[in-house]
Amino acid sequence: MDNKVIDGLQRIVTELAQQADSHVIQSRIFAAQGLTKLAKQYEEHAAEERAYVVKCIDRLIDLDAEVKLEAKSAAPVIWDVVEYLKHDLQVSKHGLAWLKDVLCAAQDDPTTFDLLKTYYQDEESDMYWTEQQLALVDMIGKQNWLVQQL
Repeated sequence: MDNKVIDGLQRIVTELAQQADSHVIQSRIFAAQGLTKLAKQYEEHAAEERAYVVKCIDRLIDLDAEVKLEAKSAAPVIWDVVEYLKHDLQVSKHGLAWLKDVLCAAQDDPTTFDLLKTYYQDEESDMYWTEQQLALVDMIGKQNWLVQQL
């Protein structure tokens, strides 16, 4: 197995676990702000991410690779919802560019390739959703958009 793929799966385990934690925190902030729809969206997103972490751990085990519990870098907690969406969009774009490279490296392993492809498609869908929300904010204004999130 290509070390790039093993390293990629491990990086997903480490960084996606943190991203899930971040989405839980942001979900609770949105709930405290009364933005229940947005809170639910990010709570569900965190659960999906945790499921992918488990799948990547299982795949590492299947490949007889070492699974590590690595330290995670600090991540920002952002109270302004639109600023958070902008931040989350940049995280998605950066992550998808990196993931595409790992996906290409996994082409000779159909099981890992399918796992990473499904994850890529889910993340791409999330990125498009975030772009759509930011476009709505621009079209109808922040206050009108916030009302839709109650």
